[in-house]
Amino acid sequence: MEERASWLSFTTCLKEIGREMQVRSREMQSRPRQVHVRRSQKCSDVLDSEGYSDNEECSEEHLLSLDVILPDDLLERILTFLPIASVFRAGTVCKRWNSITISKKFMWQWSVIPSQKPWYFMFTNSEDASGFAYDHVLKKWYNFGLPCIDTSSWFVASSFGLVCFMDNTNRNQLYVCNPITKDNKKLPDPPELKISDYSALAMTVNQQTNTYTVVVARSKQVPDDYLQWNLSIEVYDSVLQKWISSVSEVLRGWRGGDEGVICNGVLYCLIYSTAMVGNSENRHGLIIYDLSNASLKILSISMPCSLTCGRLMNLKERLVMVGGIGKADRPGIIKGIGIWELDRFEWREIARMPHKFFQGFGEFDDVFSSSGTDGLIYIQSYGAPALLVFDTNQRSWKWSQKCPVTKRFPLQLFTGFCFEPRLGVSV
Repeated sequence: MEERASWLSFTTCLKEIGREMQVRSREMQSRPRQVHVRRSQKCSDVLDSEGYSDNEECSEEHLLSLDVILPDDLLERILTFLPIASVFRAGTVCKRWNSITISKKFMWQWSVIPSQKPWYFMFTNSEDASGFAYDHVLKKWYNFGLPCIDTSSWFVASSFGLVCFMDNTNRNQLYVCNPITKDNKKLPDPPELKISDYSALAMTVNQQTNTYTVVVARSKQVPDDYLQWNLSIEVYDSVLQKWISSVSEVLRGWRGGDEGVICNGVLYCLIYSTAMVGNSENRHGLIIYDLSNASLKILSISMPCSLTCGRLMNLKERLVMVGGIGKADRPGIIKGIGIWELDRFEWREIARMPHKFFQGFGEFDDVFSSSGTDGLIYIQSYGAPALLVFDTNQRSWKWSQKCPVTKRFPLQLFTGFCFEPRLGVSV
């Protein structure tokens, strides 16, 4: 539906351009005809009495340029339909186009576009934050740098063009940035500065106001009691520019993890059983924290399989999980990868990776990287730069273009995350 709406909007824009060109054409025809011809040696003697040349090699300036006819507002609307990489190239065409692509009005028009197909950033070195970004629309990889961070081990969360980073050492340094414009900001230290055993980072952006909320869920074991874990949830509000709430709870029989996401104003975090009873399908649960009223719930929802390496993501405000399907006799060894959506209190399978793609990763460990938003899910093995894309709208699996990096040594790891490329969102 969004693609159809976008196409209808584009065709409406073209109709307006056509009407504008007709008006301009009638205005030109009502004026005395003045034609300026840049003559060449070959056509100087073959001009007719009207000033036109019968020679095809003549260079004529009476042909009007579309760029001259179009007013700025219509040209702006046309440029907003370009992929973001093409917008940067359009800004180098001429001074007029450059002034349009950097104007506040153009940035605002970009900010109200319903969606941009997410890019996938792949870290190619565990020692620094260097890597490449994959543009799914143009099927290209770009040598891309990230602001704020210096290694690939930072926690990452993204929403509507913004990305939040949290360091993996003390877990109290947090930055929010726009990876495209490099606009960035360091958040104040959270109130809970105690080192935690597990931390989950999530963020959400209000698309109408371009404000954002960052949430950190920390889990730390109670001393000498593996069955009990302290859970704290901290919330940062960009409007107030401070941490506004902190909730504490003791989990009995559960521990927190590193996986969390926000959907429809609700934080969801995967939790793991510490009681070690029952089958493997009951070893995962969900923390549900409503940001609007600070209410906390713990749900033990049966998993659809022996799950490993579960990843939560927000796909158009639907809670989706990607995970490895473990073997019945050896749960730590995966035999495939599945995708599920939470339907009330039950995980409903929406897709399963075809075996030929699963084999295409080569040696596949029980852990892998996956990230998704706006109908696209990216999956990659930690041991190779191969990237697989699942389109939930078309229900299709496709390999990305080959990443321009090769594995240099056996223990080299590849991780990544996806984000929406946007110009008009600032921190």
